[in-house]
Amino acid sequence: MTAKNNDADAQSGDDDALVHELGLAALGAQLVKMEGRVFVRFSGVVDAGGLRVPYALVPDHGVLAKPSKWRKLDPDARRKLLRERVTRAAIDELNASVAIFVNQVACRCEDHDLDAALFLGQLAELETSEPAAHVFERIEQRVEHATLREQEERHAARTKESINLAEYPDSFDLARRMPRRFIALLGPTNSGKTHRAMEALANASSGVYLAPLRLLALENYERLQAARPHGKALAVSLVTGEERRQPEGATHTASTVEMLDSRTRVEVAVIDEIQMLADRDRGAAWTAAVCGAPASVVYLVGAPEARRAIEALAKRLECPLEVHVLKRMGPLSMENTAVRKLRNIGRGDAVIAFSRREVLMWRDMITEMGLSVATVYGNLAPEVRRAQAERFRDGSADVVVATDALAMGLNMPIQRIVMTTTVKYNGVEEEEISASLARQIAGRAGRFGVHEEGLVAGYDDDTHEVMRALLKEKIAPLGATGFAVAPSLEHLHRIASVTGETSLSKLLKRFMHNIDVPDGFFYPRITEEQSERALWLDTLALSVAEKFMLSLVPVSTRVPSLQRAWESWAQALAKKKISKLHADQHDHQWRNLQEVEDTCRLYSAYAWLSYRQPDYFPSLELAQELARAASERVDSILHAQNAAARKKHDKKFK
Repeated sequence: MTAKNNDADAQSGDDDALVHELGLAALGAQLVKMEGRVFVRFSGVVDAGGLRVPYALVPDHGVLAKPSKWRKLDPDARRKLLRERVTRAAIDELNASVAIFVNQVACRCEDHDLDAALFLGQLAELETSEPAAHVFERIEQRVEHATLREQEERHAARTKESINLAEYPDSFDLARRMPRRFIALLGPTNSGKTHRAMEALANASSGVYLAPLRLLALENYERLQAARPHGKALAVSLVTGEERRQPEGATHTASTVEMLDSRTRVEVAVIDEIQMLADRDRGAAWTAAVCGAPASVVYLVGAPEARRAIEALAKRLECPLEVHVLKRMGPLSMENTAVRKLRNIGRGDAVIAFSRREVLMWRDMITEMGLSVATVYGNLAPEVRRAQAERFRDGSADVVVATDALAMGLNMPIQRIVMTTTVKYNGVEEEEISASLARQIAGRAGRFGVHEEGLVAGYDDDTHEVMRALLKEKIAPLGATGFAVAPSLEHLHRIASVTGETSLSKLLKRFMHNIDVPDGFFYPRITEEQSERALWLDTLALSVAEKFMLSLVPVSTRVPSLQRAWESWAQALAKKKISKLHADQHDHQWRNLQEVEDTCRLYSAYAWLSYRQPDYFPSLELAQELARAASERVDSILHAQNAAARKKHDKKFK
């Protein structure tokens, strides 16, 4: 045995003698060397509400020294230190703090139906030199985690009990109680399906047209106004998120699908572009329309691939269904070869690109050849798109250059569709367009009664061959289950009532993950944008209803000026401040095209808010007036740019 070992044994013997001499064991104290420390640990038992809990803990001043320092202390110094630290007062103080802690944990566990013994047993089991306060803190954290987990499980269970998506159709009380009949009119573009449905709507005593776009709502509003069933004009309303034209005694309504009125009974409803049931972000609006349109006869108009989905919905809703599959009224053919050169683009062509920048670039190239061009893309207000389309219709424009915004609505006398590309940005990456979108765009060629056939071509050889393949490709049918349901304010209030939560973000997550989806026929869906907005809105002093409304404002968060406006409106509402528009602050004269387009969208978003919170957003009429002025300014800029390019061409060839 070495000298060092002999010294350690001697010190250990000295410590044992000190423990015995001072009667530490009788006091419930123990001298321990562990974790690089020499300390005293007190043991005892507390009773709290009938719960008997043993403990072995280090008091606040129980750590005596590091082993190296302890070894240097002579027996008298060690004796003195132990007498200072191991006192009846110190033991009583620790015992009292343990009793208080045990009582608190026991009460909290009882409130949340947890077994307190699972946590309090650690008071005697944890082998550590940490002071009792640190042990209490660790146990409290474990109780907190268990409490949150139990609360989460309880709230999840209550949420599941509160909302069962299998019962979603029952939430539309009027539609569920009345006898309804579905008529599906399915076919490609230019098959006359919309015409047949709108005739039935015009001849009905009352009805509603539900559109995917404000532009289509506006077009069919005017179509219904122009109809003369039985030799008499119809009284027609226009209802979109941003605009209401509601004459007294109106019997018919043209509306965007999200503005479905499920409480007013009508004879006929027309739900257009029914294949939008499968749309990732907006499909829930079509689910709601099919389930909730309160009409005796509901026309479902759209692409043939929606048939299986429609049949499944009709069966689930116990509504009789007639299916009519229509054929295109004129042939649609691929050109033999690609266009290849700008000079081969001519009057009656529609040139398709997939971004605003590309559309304007092709417009400039074509106008510099001497052709007049109408321009259509998604960022344009409906009024501008319609004005541009009208130029093509009346012959003022030779060619239309457009994005796939042309695929829905905008009936124009297009003879040939020319695709500049088949690749489109999907929000994440560039990808080839689907066969269904390719067919929908191509179908705009060859307007029945104007052209004998429609033609399709790619501008370059690769695009031409891809389009040829896409038009031959068989389109997969929509699924017969998994119809999206968006949360309503009623859903969120129901979840809030059983969980006590007021965070919009948490309520939306509960809707997505905790409600009962027994067979998957209907499933919950929220958009990424709404989810992101909810996180920010939860930082403001707003009600659940206010946050939910603001999360749905139709304004792009990708445009900084629009995002700033949205944030300022939300902050003002949180402070209960009135947000007004002022005409003199919005002069478009010196703004560029992009800026005027963005301000037009800003006014439309303000009008949307004004309809829902008129007290805090009172400038409705001014917003609509400014939106119209901005639309006219956009149209005049496009017209001027077109004229300038043609003038440049004329000078070049004089």
